[in-house]
Amino acid sequence: MKSSEIRQKFLDFFASKGHQIVASSSLVPHEDPTLLFTNAGMNQFKDVFLGFDKRPYNRATTSQKCVRAGGKHNDLENVGYTARHHTFFEMLGNFSFGDYFKRDAIKYAWELLTDVYKLPKDKLWVTVYAEDDEAYDIWTKEIGVPAERVIRIGDNKGARYASDNFWMMGDTGPCGPCTEIFYDHGEHIWGGPPGSEDEDGDRYIEIWNNVFMQFNRDEAGVMHPLPKPSVDTGMGLERVSAVLQGVHANYEIDLFQALIKAAARETSDKDMDSPSLKVLADHIRACAFLLADGVIPGNVGRGFVLRRIIRRAIRHGWKLGAREAFFHKLVPDLVAEMGAAYPELASGEKRVMDILRQEEDRFFATIENGMAIVEAELTAMDRVGKTVFDGATAFKLHDTYGFPLDLTADICRERNVTVDAAAFDAAMAQQKEQARAAGKFKMAANLDYAGAATTFHGYDALESKATVLALYKDGAPVNELREGEMGVAVLDHTPFYAESGGQVGDRGELRGASGILAVEDTQKIQASVFGHHGVLTTGSLKVGDGVTAKVDAQARARTVRNHSATHLMHKALREVLGPHVQQKGSQVDPDKTRFDFSHTQPMTNDEIRRVERLVNAEILANAATQARVMKLDDAQKTGAMMLFGEKYGEEVRVLDIGSSCELCGGTHVNRTGDIGFFTIVAEGGVAAGVRRVEALTGDNALAYVQNMETTLGGVAGTLKVVRGEVHGRVTALLDQVRRLERDMAALKGKLASAQGDDLVNSAVDIKGIKVLAAQLEGADVTALRETMDKLRDKLKSAAIVLSSVADGKVTLIAGVTADLTSKVKAGELVNVVAQQVGGKGGGRPDMAQAGGTQPENLAAALASVQGWVEAKL
Repeated sequence: MKSSEIRQKFLDFFASKGHQIVASSSLVPHEDPTLLFTNAGMNQFKDVFLGFDKRPYNRATTSQKCVRAGGKHNDLENVGYTARHHTFFEMLGNFSFGDYFKRDAIKYAWELLTDVYKLPKDKLWVTVYAEDDEAYDIWTKEIGVPAERVIRIGDNKGARYASDNFWMMGDTGPCGPCTEIFYDHGEHIWGGPPGSEDEDGDRYIEIWNNVFMQFNRDEAGVMHPLPKPSVDTGMGLERVSAVLQGVHANYEIDLFQALIKAAARETSDKDMDSPSLKVLADHIRACAFLLADGVIPGNVGRGFVLRRIIRRAIRHGWKLGAREAFFHKLVPDLVAEMGAAYPELASGEKRVMDILRQEEDRFFATIENGMAIVEAELTAMDRVGKTVFDGATAFKLHDTYGFPLDLTADICRERNVTVDAAAFDAAMAQQKEQARAAGKFKMAANLDYAGAATTFHGYDALESKATVLALYKDGAPVNELREGEMGVAVLDHTPFYAESGGQVGDRGELRGASGILAVEDTQKIQASVFGHHGVLTTGSLKVGDGVTAKVDAQARARTVRNHSATHLMHKALREVLGPHVQQKGSQVDPDKTRFDFSHTQPMTNDEIRRVERLVNAEILANAATQARVMKLDDAQKTGAMMLFGEKYGEEVRVLDIGSSCELCGGTHVNRTGDIGFFTIVAEGGVAAGVRRVEALTGDNALAYVQNMETTLGGVAGTLKVVRGEVHGRVTALLDQVRRLERDMAALKGKLASAQGDDLVNSAVDIKGIKVLAAQLEGADVTALRETMDKLRDKLKSAAIVLSSVADGKVTLIAGVTADLTSKVKAGELVNVVAQQVGGKGGGRPDMAQAGGTQPENLAAALASVQGWVEAKL
């Protein structure tokens, strides 16, 4: 049975049991800052389990994309060395939100495994939490699994409920026992059943885990029964495919075999059991899906993890003999295997390949030097029997050649060598800020609120009456805010828009009978609870007070102009650049709109002007905007633009602005003409395959154009030409400057050459070679190099250092004739001199360059050259 069929049978089975088939969420958990990547099927339902979100269904089933390659859940280092570790995998799951519980969950699992997948019943073993008599009795008395194959797993970590069979969402909150189903691969494979001393063997493999959320754990550790217990299950597609396809290792299933063959094709490797081919097959899945979901290789956060995976793949390709970009060529093979189940992969194929190719080209340009350093160090270690790789060298590989520590460790592990991680950390200490930037994914500081939701009126009004439901100071609930104190207010009704979808939160004021809160920002505390952040400027504000909530009208008007223009610009970008353009982030505030989108090339001036003309044409048309609330399925049928990976509810807001139709919950103009005027003021790259445009609208755009006109008028006045002639006049002046620079360079060269001729007789003979160290007045780098070449030709066998000083900076060039480079190296020579003038440098044995910042020490530094060269001879 192919993996695609296994996946579909799972979804169809639970659909027949009344479950809603829900599409996989993005690998980027947009609204959960506690996660680096989506790593389990329940992630997209977290708010449902916590009671913050309601769905029109109470049963769901999914095949969820997951990545475990960073943060708490990181399987990266084990990939390629074990039979079942992956960076990317698919988690099949069924969920009950307060509907069915243990009995039905267990029966569904057993029916699917034995009746649909036809697994032999005597091959299945079960574990339950030691105290969960209910689950034990269902398995043994109702399902009929023999008691010897139902194993109670107790607390084994020194505390109650600290068991592999007791699941917790966190230190507090929903939790409960779980029951796991194992498959016995047979006596020919070593290992014992779960709970035994040999449980780490590969004979008994867990394929399914059913979590029963039936308690809420408070801060004191007390378990309170939940009023509506829920079910959260997960079964790895790769693991169950291995069982159903009669193989033991996940890499032997159809999904991986096709990718392993593709990797062998692109690397010309003939050993189909090569661990490196398995790494490539695994890593192309993680990389392609992350890229398709909008993650871009970078130096921090998710982008940093993605870049590490890509470079680890390239290193394994290098090991197999690849010396140029190859990894991106596996993408079409992956699309052929999984594109039907995940359309975002197929639609993004070209972009994914382009970005991977760029990353490969960048890393292949440096990997040879890095690998040479690793091999040289390992060879030296072999000679002396050393088994710990130098941490400082590992840091140099990381800092200079882009080798992450785990990549160096991966290479070392193949040679039974460990890396001195402590020394690496010490070398990294100077870059702590960068390291901290890569670890932004921490638990959100959510305010503790359990009251009513906030009703939003801001689509139609900028002012409304409201009652204060809750107040917070320094993150803690209070009953009153006093003058001068900063805090957060929760209202029952509000016209304030809370930051979402790239639009910033509104500002304004909450005016009560006893005080005024100046609102500086509005943020969501929960999905439907708005927090008004600000300072109490006068009086006091108490819980229960009535207030008038009033939005800053001018700031809102500027924001909505920018937001509506963003929709029109998105549409125009797709028309001008192509349908591959997808939004990758935005920020809309009163000052500007900033829009990130997928595109691999800088926009030309013509493309920018075309986008501006399209948007302004929509503005001139002055079409009315329309917002419609409808079911998500109906919105999809309208063709409305949706942001892939964004979390949408069952009901969505479809916004029509001019010719743009897009899902959006933000605030907007009533007619396109209200935008007034649109202009793009900046365009540039922010990451591989992602460009950024900044634009202005309305009075901000007018002010920008007027300032530009003032500047242009000033330039025209200075040049004494009319505005239309400025470009031609500036071009002529630049040509003139270039000619003068060339003439000056030629004169400097002649001056330096003349000085060089005079210097030939200044060379000192030391042990049969000529040594010369001199300063050339007014010489630039080019003049120094030309003079160096002439002196080496004339002196035949020589070591030379030439220098010049300009603007307080020293330039040094060292040259050594070919017959001497085995004894005297130019790179070492120039570095010795540079260190004496506050600099450093290096280069080839025959020619090297350096600089310094202490010209006052130059004479003494040059005087030291003779002694240093003599010592080398």
